[in-house]
Amino acid sequence: MIPLALMAELLTVRGDWGAFRGGPPKSCYAIAAPVRAGGGGRAFVSIGSWPRQGLRGQLHVRLSAPVAPGARVTLSIGTRRFELIAGARDAWASDARADAAIVTAMRAGRSLSVEAQGASGRPFADVYALAGAATAIDAAALGCVAG
Repeated sequence: MIPLALMAELLTVRGDWGAFRGGPPKSCYAIAAPVRAGGGGRAFVSIGSWPRQGLRGQLHVRLSAPVAPGARVTLSIGTRRFELIAGARDAWASDARADAAIVTAMRAGRSLSVEAQGASGRPFADVYALAGAATAIDAAALGCVAG
C-alpha cells in the first residue's frame, strides 16, 4: 500500500511504490509503505528530490516505532549494510554518496529492511519490497525535471 501523499500529483504506481510531485517548494519522491512494520506504527521509505535546493535522490525513512536514544539504525539490501543517521522516529543516509549507494543497491535488490532497537528496548525491523522501486525513483526524478 502506498502511503497517503497530501497535495501531490501522482506520477506513477509500480508494485508497492508510487512516484509523486508536490510543492511548493517543488519536490518529487518515490515512496512505499512496508510489507511488514515490526514496530507496529505507520512507516515509509522514500527517495526524494528538491530541485531548488539542489538535492536529488535523498533517502528518508519513517520508522514504525521510536528509536532508543543512541541506538544504531541499519538499512540492509541483500548483503549490503548501511548505517543511517537516526532521529527519534526518522532516519537518513549519512551523505550524498551513501544516498547514491543505497539507491544503486535498491535498483538491484528484491527487498530492503531497516532495523533498530526501539525506545521500548525491543528490536524491530521494517521490511519493504523493492519491485517497482527503480521505476518509481526514475519517474520521480523525471517529474522534477519536466514539471
